[in-house]
Amino acid sequence: MVSALGRRRENWGLLSMMLPGTLALLLFSYLPMAGIIIAFKDINYTKGILGSDWIGFKNFEFFLKTPDAWRITRNTILYNGAFIGLGTSAAVLVAVVLDGMRTKRLSRFYQGVMFLPYFFSWIVISGLVFALLSTDLGFFNRALFPSLGLKPINWYIEPSYWPFIIVFVNLWKYTGYGSVVYLAAITGIDPNCFEAASLDGASRWQTVRHIMIPLISPVIIIQVMLLIGRIFYSEFGLFFQVPQNMGPLYPTTDVIDTYVYRTLVNAGDIGMSAAAGLYQSAVGFVIVLGSNLIVRRLDPEKSLF
Repeated sequence: MVSALGRRRENWGLLSMMLPGTLALLLFSYLPMAGIIIAFKDINYTKGILGSDWIGFKNFEFFLKTPDAWRITRNTILYNGAFIGLGTSAAVLVAVVLDGMRTKRLSRFYQGVMFLPYFFSWIVISGLVFALLSTDLGFFNRALFPSLGLKPINWYIEPSYWPFIIVFVNLWKYTGYGSVVYLAAITGIDPNCFEAASLDGASRWQTVRHIMIPLISPVIIIQVMLLIGRIFYSEFGLFFQVPQNMGPLYPTTDVIDTYVYRTLVNAGDIGMSAAAGLYQSAVGFVIVLGSNLIVRRLDPEKSLF
């Protein structure tokens, strides 16, 4: 029998490969957690973090008692819910379509084209959106709408249009990136399953419904639960840069992150910002545990833990 020491020696190469990732995780994820103390203090730069006065949960009152708390919380949850539902569906659909292409070179081309927006910064994307929606020089108001006999729309003072714009822009940026994971999962399915379905006379839709989706469902569930854990977080660039931080659009574009940022800029209180971040993390952690518990009761093999 091989001793425990011998097994460790045999696995030394694999353990050494884990070392850089483990160190990065400790340095950038666990060590900064000591900064949670900032959320419970009235930070005074002359006294330092440890010497500043302890004020308990007063920093949390800034967020929970503000008259805008319901609006920004509602926007954050609804947007992320739309991103999770529509984004996951779109990514799976794209992966299925790409896998079904007979010409693999053409499939790789489309995959590359759809993956490209992921590399664009939100500054670049906000410029593209502005080029389309600008009141005076935008493509829609300057070229498309006049040719269709429609009146120009002042997009940046009409909040009712922005839920659709925000969701569309997010899908355009992330669908190609998200499809890579599901395309890899589909590629890993045993080809014998597809051959058996073909011999049984299954159509493409039946193959997708009864073979592909069930076999990649564990990956879909894990991805969704990870996204649910960040349901109280928002893509700051999407909600700040793309709407150009226009005040009239706040009813439909203001989320927790943008609200906290503007408050931090105006008040300069990092304790409030830390409290909001801790609130988002704590709620996300509880939601992940709850969703994982539900999945584990339905199908233990598909749960995270």
